Amino acid sequence: MEEHAITADGVERWAPGSHILWRYRENGGDAVHICRPVTVVRDTADLLAVWMAPGTECVRPVLADGTPVHHEPLATRYTKPRAVVRDRWHGTGVLKLARPGEAWSVWLFWEQGWRFKNYYVNLEEPLARWSGGVDSEDHFLDISVQPDRRWHWRDEDEFAEAQRVGLMDAAQARAVRQAGRAAVEVVRAWGSPFCDGWPQWRPDPAWRRPVLPEDWDRTPAHVST
Repeated sequence: MEEHAITADGVERWAPGSHILWRYRENGGDAVHICRPVTVVRDTADLLAVWMAPGTECVRPVLADGTPVHHEPLATRYTKPRAVVRDRWHGTGVLKLARPGEAWSVWLFWEQGWRFKNYYVNLEEPLARWSGGVDSEDHFLDISVQPDRRWHWRDEDEFAEAQRVGLMDAAQARAVRQAGRAAVEVVRAWGSPFCDGWPQWRPDPAWRRPVLPEDWDRTPAHVST
């Protein structure tokens, strides 16, 4: 359930504790293939922060025969037919942070017992807001950032394969790599959100776990950034 308020900048913002959908479209298409119900932590002109609780029912892609995507050899991972399934998010929860217009979001992971594990920079289209949540498209390439500020690129093989099979052209690939380098500069400077104390954040114990709606793949009535 979403609760909205109109702010001074004219954007409808969600109140803390509201339930929205964080979704990804298929690369090169319009269909939603990843959908994660989340709880809004903060929604301001500078930041959208959401919490995906452990055990949340989500939608994820699989191969048409039910094989998990990451089990398929890279050479055919992006060319075999796919389907989507409903599943539960396993392990601890994830805090997701995104700034308007930025081509990445930053995710925080914890071990059991709230021992902070790492940051994860997910390179993606800037989030597009709609009445029920936010939509994006994943850009394959990612960055893992350790608490001691060490970092490394992730999934460069998938990034290259996506270009080889035509899911991303050369111009888009250059833009994604440029966005990644910009993110790395933020990491090196230990800028926001890395310096903002988010590893010490904890969810409100009164929050209910969001429910995946039947119309999770609905087309937004309107989309804005």
